[in-house]
Formats: sequence, C-alpha cells, structure tokens
Amino acid sequence: MRLPVILLLACLYGPLSAKVLHTGHGQRFPDITAAAKAALPGDTILLHSGTYAGDQSLQGLQGKPGKWICIIAEKNGAVLFKGGTSAWRGSDIAYLHIEGVVFSGQTGNGLNVDDGGSYASPAHHIVFRHCVFRDMAATGNNDLLKLSGVDDLTIRQCTFLNGSPGGSGIDMVGCHNSLILQCRFENTGANALQMKGGSSHIRVEACVFKNAGSRAINLGGSTGQAFFRPANAAWEAADLKVYSNVFIGSEVPVAFVGCVRSEVVNNTIYKPQRWVIRILQENKDTARFVKCANNIFRNNIICIDGQLRTACSTGSGTAPESFTFSNNLWFHTGNGSWPGPQLPAPEMNGLTGKDPLFRNADKEDFGIAVNSPAALAGFPLQHPEKDHAGKPFRKERAMGAFEAD
Repeated sequence: MRLPVILLLACLYGPLSAKVLHTGHGQRFPDITAAAKAALPGDTILLHSGTYAGDQSLQGLQGKPGKWICIIAEKNGAVLFKGGTSAWRGSDIAYLHIEGVVFSGQTGNGLNVDDGGSYASPAHHIVFRHCVFRDMAATGNNDLLKLSGVDDLTIRQCTFLNGSPGGSGIDMVGCHNSLILQCRFENTGANALQMKGGSSHIRVEACVFKNAGSRAINLGGSTGQAFFRPANAAWEAADLKVYSNVFIGSEVPVAFVGCVRSEVVNNTIYKPQRWVIRILQENKDTARFVKCANNIFRNNIICIDGQLRTACSTGSGTAPESFTFSNNLWFHTGNGSWPGPQLPAPEMNGLTGKDPLFRNADKEDFGIAVNSPAALAGFPLQHPEKDHAGKPFRKERAMGAFEAD
C-alpha cells in the first residue's frame, strides 16, 4: 500500500475511512467493477500493478464532501486498462479522485463519464491526475476522454496521445466550472479539446498541444439540440479561458465556433499549418443561437512560416467585428517583409515582424529573456496570474506563454 499517497489524499479531502480496497491480480477485489460496488464515501480503491481488461463500470460511485472516494494506482503508470469499448464507464459519479492510471486501446471512447441522461443531476467533483489516455483502436468520432454533463471537474498533469483520427482528446458536452491544467496533448485526432453543447466556465491553462489535429482547441462546436446542458443554452460555449498554453503545429490552434465571452490570452503559437484562428458558426439555427461574438485574442506570440494560408479565417453567421485583438506579436520565420495578419477587427498595440527570441524553439523551449520584444509588451491584466512554467506574471507582463527571465 502506498501509505504516503493515501495520507496525502487524506490531507486533501479529509479523513479516510479505515477501508482500503485492494484491487487487481490476486487481490480481494479482482477488478474495479467489483471494488466500485463495495466502496463507500471515504474509501480508497488501491489498484495493484498490472494490465487489466476494459469495459469496467463505476456506475453510481459517489463520495461525499470531505469523504471523497480515491482510485489510485500503487505506482504512476504501472496500472494499464487495455481494450474494451471503453476502459471505464461512469454515470452519475461524484467526489471521485483518480490518479496514476493508463487507458489504452479502446474501440469506442477511452473513458466515458456522463450524467446518465438526467441533465438536472450532473456527474460532479471529479479529479483526474497523472493519468495517461493513449492509442485509440478506432478511426471515427471516438474520444480518448468523453465527458457529457460533468461539472466541477479537474484534469491535471495528464497526457492524451494518439487519438482516433475523427475524435477528440477530451470531448466535453454540457460541462461547467472546470479546470484543465498542465496537460499534454499530442496526435489527438480531429481536435485535442472540444467544449460544446452549452459548456461554460472552463479554464485551460499551462498545457501543451502538439500536432493536435485539425483544431487543437475547439471553443464550441456543433451539437444536436437534444444534448445541450442546459437545455435552453443560446450558445455552444461561453466564458472559456485559454491561458498560458503552448501550441505547436495543428491546422488551426484555436477555433472559436459558436462561442461567446471567451478569451485566449498569453499563449505561444508556433508554426500552425493553415490558420492561426478560425471564427465559425456551425449550428445554423439563428432563431435560437446567438452569433459567435465578443471573444478576446490578446497577449499571444504567434510564429508562422510559409505553410500558413491566412492568419484568421471567418465564416458566415458570425460577428468577427465584435472580437478584441490586442498586444499580440506576429512573426514570420522565413519572410522579413511579411506585412502582418489580416484581422476582422483592428488590433491595438500589436507587434509585427519582431523575432520573439525564443530560447530554443526546436527543443520546445519557448521561454524569452528581457531583451525579447515581447517582454513588458503585454496588455496589463489580472488573469492569468502565472505563466506556462508557474512563474507569476509581472504587473507589466510579457506577451506569450512565458514571463521574461
């Protein structure tokens, strides 16, 4: 038993009961389905090292405030759930902390969490930490992590790798009040992260998105009306925050799709393949849905090369003139005479043609020094408070994901 980890979690979530459910090969509980049926608030399901079959169930597993249920691998990365339609499926789960588990080779979704179709009672208060979701055994709209009707969610220091070509790393439908922090997404399929179907108040911070599909982040999307949470939402997504992230490659790093009041601030975007951002409206019901509008793109560093088509692509039914662009640095690595981006609204205090002087972009080191033109050039803001490395931004902050050394 990893006593230090269990004691740490006791400090985080309150006192644990005396019950530790040893789960796995040769243990009292052979699989997580059996352990979940026996677990009570405050219990710990301790997963012993090994490879286990998918199609496990967490149905109805709920802790309580101060008595979370913890599902923990005895060693990070040493517990693998392989195959199955989904590795685990959990409906109506709550107050659950999951740590150190690897999910691989599923044919449907890697892991599926939902509200059981009862939109008034979402799954809630769920933490994923140090988990790995990888190698989908599918080619369609299959997601490494599928979340439908989940609130108060934290996904921290997790890895999403090699998704289905038509799917997402994380697909969030009708999710709210959540944080995605310090995660890595690579080769994730159609997109790395999608927040749609009435999703709101989600912060994505200090993550890395590398070659993360046609749209690394999809702020909104296109959702069937029966699946919205709340049912009367007039937008695909609202009040999303994309802070201090690094984007490498992808056809377009950031797509605003039917979203409102969302902001992309202090990110570093390196060599996107077609566009830097897109502004789209895919749900065409104009009687119900407001236009994609009133979003912010600010304090970002964008380095492009010859493969870029145009900086910003706009679609019909949107209000791109309502967007705020300010204090972004735009640099073409192979064309010193590049005139700069054509944006749908005027940019205030932008910089064009200035090399940001990354420390070592070839090794994914996008830190900058005080001699960078991006240092001290950002718009003064309260958020994000910290840069990609966890360093506080100064009052006169830098552009990009890193505060200047």
